[in-house]
Amino acid sequence: MKLNYAVVGTNDMAAAKGFYDALFDGMGLQSFAPSDRMTYWMGADFAFAAAIPFDTQPATVGNGTMIGFCVGDAEDVARIHARALELGGTCEGAPGQRGPKFSSYVRDLDGNKLCLSD
Repeated sequence: MKLNYAVVGTNDMAAAKGFYDALFDGMGLQSFAPSDRMTYWMGADFAFAAAIPFDTQPATVGNGTMIGFCVGDAEDVARIHARALELGGTCEGAPGQRGPKFSSYVRDLDGNKLCLSD
């Protein structure tokens, strides 16, 4: 079984698009917006989106919800974590070895929690 895609909510599509465009820069992903309320970043076996909620209610952070990205090796984890912070994200766990994975945790501009791992 494969995960088809993951979506995080946003209250500011322009800010979310800027954050993820810069965070994913150089990773071979293409972004496109099929509507004003959603932007996708897609690549081989990868589909991620930011969306303004369909019900028009404010996007909120899911307690216990986290999206994990396999970004390469430990250097990539540290580099992308630092980039997320430069872009206005917040640290939820500095890069380091956690069990069998080298990983870090950040929150995007809307507070969505992301894991970056090797």
